[in-house]
Amino acid sequence: MDRMRHYLDHNASAPLLPEAREAVVAALELTGNPSSVHGAGRALRKVVDDARDRVARRAGAEAKQVVFTGSATEAITQAIVGGVKAFDIDRVVIGATDHAAVLKAAEASGVSVRVLGVDKNGLIDIDALSRMLEAADAAGETLLVAVGWVNNETGVVQPRSRIEAIVGPTRHVLLLDAVQGFGKLDLDFSACATDMVAISGHKIGAPAGIGALLAKSHADTVRLVPGGGQEQGRRGGTEAAALIAGFGAACAAFAERFDLDAVGKLVTRFEQRLRQLAPEAVIFGADVERIGTTVNFAVPGVRNTVAMMGLDLAGVAVSSGSACSSGKVGRSHVLSAMGVDPALSECGLRASLGWNSTQDDVDAFFEAFEIVLTRHHGRGGAAA
Repeated sequence: MDRMRHYLDHNASAPLLPEAREAVVAALELTGNPSSVHGAGRALRKVVDDARDRVARRAGAEAKQVVFTGSATEAITQAIVGGVKAFDIDRVVIGATDHAAVLKAAEASGVSVRVLGVDKNGLIDIDALSRMLEAADAAGETLLVAVGWVNNETGVVQPRSRIEAIVGPTRHVLLLDAVQGFGKLDLDFSACATDMVAISGHKIGAPAGIGALLAKSHADTVRLVPGGGQEQGRRGGTEAAALIAGFGAACAAFAERFDLDAVGKLVTRFEQRLRQLAPEAVIFGADVERIGTTVNFAVPGVRNTVAMMGLDLAGVAVSSGSACSSGKVGRSHVLSAMGVDPALSECGLRASLGWNSTQDDVDAFFEAFEIVLTRHHGRGGAAA
C-alpha cells in the first residue's frame, strides 16, 4: 500500500486516473507502429487519432492543431526554440515567475531575452509589455511573448484576455504555457488570439511522459525534433501510442471526475483553518485571482524543510514549490520575483488539490501541521 495516504501535490503530478491506466494497458497490448500501413499499424493509428480528438475537444481545438510531444517542457521548447526560427524572432519575452522550462527554452533560443517584472501578487506588468511591443514595432522587430497562464507555485492566474488583446492582433507571436490551467479553466484555442499553447498530460491524471503543443495553422512550420514525418511532419519520432491513449482518456475522464467548484471549497476551508491555526501565516497571491486548486503559504520561522519532513512522516505530501528543481527544497524564484523576503520564502509551502482530493486529506494535513507548529513553538519560536 502507498505510504503517502494524503496526497496534496497535484500541481507536481496528479494521481493516475483509472480510465487513463486502462487506456494505456489496452494500447500496450497492441503490436506495431502507428505509421505502418498494415492492420496492426492502422489499429495503433486509430488509438492515436482517437486520443488526438479527445485532447482537441478538451482544448477547444481542431484535431489537426494538436501535436503530441514527450512533455510540456518539450512543447514549450518546440514553441520557443522552433518558433524563433520559424517566425524570424528578434527577442523572446517571458515573465519573471514563469516556469523554469520557459526560461531555459528562452535562453536556448539564440536571441536576447527580456524578462517582465511582476507585482507583489505575481501579476506581470502589462504596461511594460505594451511598451516592449511598441518599441519593437518602432524598431521593426518581432517578439515571441511567452506567458504562464496559471503559476504552478502560487496558482495566480495571469490576465490572459488582456494579454491576448495587446499581443494577438499584432505581428508578434504569443505562446501560452497552460500546463496548470488545462482541463481546469476554459480554453477555446481555435477562437482565442494565442498562436501556440503548451499542455501536459500528467497534471490531469494521464501518465507522465506525454504532452502536446497546440498550434494555429500559421505555426505549422514550428519544428524542434526532425524525423520521418510523424505528427504531420511537426515532431519526429514514433508516437508513444500507449501514453497518447492515456492522455486522451484522461482528457475525457478528468472532465467527469474533476469539479473546480468543489475543489475550490476545499481550498477555501484549508485557508480558513490555516488562518485559525497560524494567524501569522502569509498566503501568497491572496489579493488577486488564483485557480481554486492551489494555496502557497508560509508561517514565519517554520522552514519548509522541517515542515515537509514532519508532514511526510505523517503520510501527507505537499511541496515547497516547483517539482522541477532536481529535488531541491528552499527559496523559490517565483516568490523572489514577487519581492518576498528571503527568510519568509524559505518557509514557503504549496498544497495543491485535484480530482481525488477529499476533506480527509485537508484534515490529515492540519493534524500533522499542528504537531509541526507545536514543536516549533515548543522551542521558543526559534526558526527551525
